[in-house]
Amino acid sequence: MDLDFGQPDDGIMQMAYVVADIEAAIQSWIDNLGVGPWFLLDRFTGDDPVYRGQPAQGSAKLAMSFAGHMNVELIQPNDDLPSVYNEHIAVKGHGFHHFGMATDDYPADKAKYLAMGYELAFEAGVPTGGKVGYLDTNGALPGYIELIETSELMEAVFTNFWKQTIGWDRTVPIRPFA
Repeated sequence: MDLDFGQPDDGIMQMAYVVADIEAAIQSWIDNLGVGPWFLLDRFTGDDPVYRGQPAQGSAKLAMSFAGHMNVELIQPNDDLPSVYNEHIAVKGHGFHHFGMATDDYPADKAKYLAMGYELAFEAGVPTGGKVGYLDTNGALPGYIELIETSELMEAVFTNFWKQTIGWDRTVPIRPFA
């Protein structure tokens, strides 16, 4: 079964990038690729965030849009606190960060990747009621795998974003994340 915005419910639904300046990155995606509008969340920490086994306090700005049926996420850390985003920037710089994988069985998929030798780098609850977990692939892939737990609310939010990108007339390029 596919998600309402067209991606498989057990496959890649998102490509994400860490950026130095989220507003400039949004404008570049609009100018160069015609991707928009973007939905901006100024502060994301997650619920009960854990980074590398320790409670986390770092926050980031997030912006999402769609290129066709693929969700694109831009991420700018708000601080220098330890985080999966700052870790990546320190090692690889800005650019591609993770593949977002939809999952309707978060515990089983997390266990599958841990059994493959991947490490849980970050985990937190999200506003759509599920969890996300970033798995460090230890170089097997060019970035992390983010498991994104599906739910009715998650699917409704992402589908709303996707619908607003269809036939976008380039007005109101940055919109609230709601």
